Amino acid sequence: MPDALRATSRGGHAIVMWDVNRTPCSAQLLVGLAADHGVSIETCLSGIRLTEEVLHEPSSVVSARDELAVIDNVVRELGDPPGLGLEAGVRYHLTTFGIWGYALMSSPSLWEALRFSLRFVDLSFTFCQFQMRERDGVASIVLDTQGLPLGVRRFVIERETAALHRIQRELLGTGSAINRIRFNFGSEGARERYTEVFGVTPEFDADENAVYFDHEMLHRPLPQANEHTAAITEDQCRRLLAIRNAYSSMAGRVRSLLLAQPSQPPSLEQVAAVLNVSDRTLRRRLADESTTFRCLLDECREQLAEELLVTAGLTVSEVAARLGYLEVSSFSQAFRRWKGIGPRAYRSLHAIPMVAADRTPAGARSAARVVVGQAVS
Repeated sequence: MPDALRATSRGGHAIVMWDVNRTPCSAQLLVGLAADHGVSIETCLSGIRLTEEVLHEPSSVVSARDELAVIDNVVRELGDPPGLGLEAGVRYHLTTFGIWGYALMSSPSLWEALRFSLRFVDLSFTFCQFQMRERDGVASIVLDTQGLPLGVRRFVIERETAALHRIQRELLGTGSAINRIRFNFGSEGARERYTEVFGVTPEFDADENAVYFDHEMLHRPLPQANEHTAAITEDQCRRLLAIRNAYSSMAGRVRSLLLAQPSQPPSLEQVAAVLNVSDRTLRRRLADESTTFRCLLDECREQLAEELLVTAGLTVSEVAARLGYLEVSSFSQAFRRWKGIGPRAYRSLHAIPMVAADRTPAGARSAARVVVGQAVS
């Protein structure tokens, strides 16, 4: 497995970083799939530095490598039966992907949503490399598993295509734009299940993995397109991607550990022990990157506070508790130091309009809570 694949989007290509942090949403779905097949969470997390508590903490993060290790454990335990990845893929919804999913929903068309998804592919949970093609008026996405362990490739392809199918149906509101699918593996007795999931029977033993789209539906305006929301969510995605790309540094690794436990952040000594360096070395490395442990802790709290207030819709007291503040007043003072205004005023100025179908207060709050799963990663 390559040590680092940097995210790109050139000429219709998208390559995924593997040493990037993700929210636990996808790993949660995988553990749920395994549980439905009688596999314990202990087996799913075997050999991984993840705990059940981390998976259920909305503001925690997991690495792409750890999520891939969960897949490897599940596939190894169940024997990778044909269609297992499909079972995983249909569990992914637009809201599973947080702000990235809301950005797709507000795109003007499915075509533009797909283009956006490739630009910010590292805000998804994919492990495939993607190439978007258009030849003779026929648009397709080719999925490549280059670099993935052989034992998980079929599962990953099944999961990615089933999730793609589910997402595009939710974007369109009705019908499906996918009219042809090709896989480079055989059906092995599960052909009916593939047809049931996709609505079309895939071609098996092909020379590539590819999904093809109906031209008219691909360019049909999306029912929840919103130019203002699209601009706001794109800015959010750009910021999140910049944060993720920074995690290869020592400061990034420290941020990762701090974000994993926002209510009880580890001390500098504890972080140094996890990173297998001395306290002095950690301070020096951070100084070389023009920062300090205290600055990173403040930065993480500021980032989480903003996302929890604006995107998740939590109350000020809920955010204060989530970030480990014993007094709401202490949190409010810190927030004023970061932003120049109080948390309630900041939320009023930066609230993101809801684009989901359920616009009731309860529905908006429920949907917004899902967004934070992606937004704080």
